[in-house]
Amino acid sequence: MTPSLFKGNFWSPDILSTIGYDSIILHLNNGRKNCKEFEDFLKERASIEERYGKDLLNLSRKKPCGQSEINTLKRALEVFKQQVDNVAQCHIQLAQTLREEARKLEEFREKQKLQRKKTELIMDAIHKQRSVQFKKTMDAKKNYEQKCRDKDDAEQAVHRSANSVNPKQQEKLFVKLATAKTAAEDSDKAYMLHINTLDKIREEWQSEHIKACEVLEAQEYERINFFRNALWLHVNQLSKQCVTSDEMYEEVRKSLEMCSIEKDIEYFVNQRKTGQTPPAPIMYENYYCPQKNAAPSGKATGQNLARRGPLPIPKIPDDPDYSLVDDYSLIYQ
Repeated sequence: MTPSLFKGNFWSPDILSTIGYDSIILHLNNGRKNCKEFEDFLKERASIEERYGKDLLNLSRKKPCGQSEINTLKRALEVFKQQVDNVAQCHIQLAQTLREEARKLEEFREKQKLQRKKTELIMDAIHKQRSVQFKKTMDAKKNYEQKCRDKDDAEQAVHRSANSVNPKQQEKLFVKLATAKTAAEDSDKAYMLHINTLDKIREEWQSEHIKACEVLEAQEYERINFFRNALWLHVNQLSKQCVTSDEMYEEVRKSLEMCSIEKDIEYFVNQRKTGQTPPAPIMYENYYCPQKNAAPSGKATGQNLARRGPLPIPKIPDDPDYSLVDDYSLIYQ
């Protein structure tokens, strides 16, 4: 730690002024507020990490992702989902770590608050004592000055009445002068006593002010160092999280490198093949002459399939009974 700078730079010519001490206290209060803000930041970041981790966990475990894939790509997808699950768990763990860091920061703030409270109580008391004694001293000074003026007036009255008043009145003026002198001397002693007391209090206040400056500067040094280290640790934790996540995703990349398109296609063919013989051509069959007009096996043409031959002309046989049904003639005569 560098030599104390506070004790040499926070004074004021005004004996009643607390501007230097107040400036230091204000700065330390702002520093404490800054630590509280970072503490709240860590807590909020922890909540974000926890929500993200839980959402990622639900996504990994509940949302289908290529569930019908087969063979090597299926194995790669299984590794992918497992590593996403692992990354989610890391984010949840990071949230717990951040809350722990926030707790340490809160403990540090409270510790400094208690330590500073002792110094503040001492300084508040010495400031009050100094103010009270200064007021007493100023009152004693006013009284002393008034008594001196009263003595001067009494002396002037005696000089003016030296040749113009009777001895009895002159005696009264001398008594008044003596009383004024005694009062002036007493007020002078009282005034000097208050001055000496005030000076002792001033020296005591200066000593306590120097001690307070040293203590408060040490606290500020400690606070800045703690805050800096806490921030450094925080970004290190975030970097570690990124490195850990990348290591997990590297496992996915490795599994994808083992993925074989040819093997997956071959695996599908072997598992789901239905046969190697295609269907035979459909042959044309003539309704009236199925055997005569049938195309040679395996050589049916599109023209034969698309058109039939002419219909035969029916012939009336010579047998007259051909047209009789139960002695009823079907031929019109």
